[in-house]
Amino acid sequence: MVALPAFTNLSISGTLLERGLRGLMGNWRGIAGDRTAQIGRDIGQGRKELGPKDIDRLRGLFTECLEARGGEVSARARAAALGQLYLSLTEDGKRIFQKTLATDFAADPAMLDKAMTAVKAAGDPVARHEAERKLRLALTPPRQRLLTHFTGLPQGVKFLVDLRADALRFKKEDKELAILDADLEDLFVAWFDVGFLELQRITWNSPAALLEKLIAYEAVHAIESWDDLRNRLDADRRCYAFFHPRMPLEPLIFVEVALVKGIAGNVQDLLDQSSPVLDPREADTAIFYSISNTQVGLRGISFGNFLIKRVVDDLSRELPHLKQFSTLSPIPGFRKWLEDVVARGTPDLVPAEARDELREALGKRFSKGMLPGLLKDHAWAEDAALAEALRPVLMRLCARYLLTAQDRGRPRDPVARFHLSNGATVQRLNWLGDRSRNGMKQSAGIMVNYLYRLDEIDQNHEKFSRDGIIAASSDVKRLADL
Repeated sequence: MVALPAFTNLSISGTLLERGLRGLMGNWRGIAGDRTAQIGRDIGQGRKELGPKDIDRLRGLFTECLEARGGEVSARARAAALGQLYLSLTEDGKRIFQKTLATDFAADPAMLDKAMTAVKAAGDPVARHEAERKLRLALTPPRQRLLTHFTGLPQGVKFLVDLRADALRFKKEDKELAILDADLEDLFVAWFDVGFLELQRITWNSPAALLEKLIAYEAVHAIESWDDLRNRLDADRRCYAFFHPRMPLEPLIFVEVALVKGIAGNVQDLLDQSSPVLDPREADTAIFYSISNTQVGLRGISFGNFLIKRVVDDLSRELPHLKQFSTLSPIPGFRKWLEDVVARGTPDLVPAEARDELREALGKRFSKGMLPGLLKDHAWAEDAALAEALRPVLMRLCARYLLTAQDRGRPRDPVARFHLSNGATVQRLNWLGDRSRNGMKQSAGIMVNYLYRLDEIDQNHEKFSRDGIIAASSDVKRLADL
């Protein structure tokens, strides 16, 4: 077999973006017809920033699209031409495009006042119902109606998702664009309801374009080569993704699963391509080792909790002998939290006995203020004596971080928040479970298993959501020494 070349997520992501953009503009050019050429003569299209005359013409194009003269075909053509214009603009041009849409096409205040007055004046239930209906229509800004024109275009929903990704970026410097961001989020909450999503298993025989996207979107443990991808899709592995019918071959979120014996504690061992393939019928545990959201523009739209539950259901049916469903998860906020508590002078971070062992391993006096500096150089993990002296200290502090560190009343760690809100239990910490550069940087190499006990998920979820109670094993509680 000819070996396929290795690649990085960054390079293939750029290639996919360029290819997708060319295909999208090509499709829309055919729909827009000569409108694109006309807009090109009227507006700068990336050759310069948009000036006052360009903005006036842009307002006119938005208005024409909203008026929808000429029927559905003409409406699609106008939307396609607007979409092509947006994709061709510079970053600043795109920001001006969005700002014009956000600020100049809001709900009409006079219509709102009239509709609210009619609601108050309605004398019977039928009249009130009609008045409320008109109020809802008045509350819908024209810009939101214009956005829905894109849904009838090929990849139009994907275009809007990417438009919101731009808005999320732009609103950091231009607060008025938060208006457009909120409009899009409101639309997406309805459009991407889990009832509309399709769960699909991805295999080595899936379309190549989809496999490329897995590589580009993998956000937890980078896929380094085609051989690496094949290993993750082998007989003892599973990969599932949610798709939207209007975004085919574009996964919204995907999870990678390993079928193993016992709960795994080291991700490098789990992803080792030289490891023998296990017969799935011999596995007793499903390990969820990577969950990746793929669309920045869908931030705030939650799919992950439904994905985990659907995958557990599917695996339980396919492999009824599986006894455990667990994650092997990163702890992305631990090192930063550790630096914060050391800087604040928090007491009781390092017990006296541990300080003595660290002094012996270092050959000099040790103080808790030295911890962040020691961990910056990842070579400490190669020093057996130092690593062994650090182990009880870091494991204890990491357990405390997961069980007690909060941000606005919720667990500070984002991965912990996700799994605990889904009803999982903090089951076990794994020393040096991820010795990759990123794993050492985020959590000093420590990983955690969140266990999904099927008969406890609902109870754990209720306790966590209602009272903030974190389900944790006795081992983790004892490790935290609380």
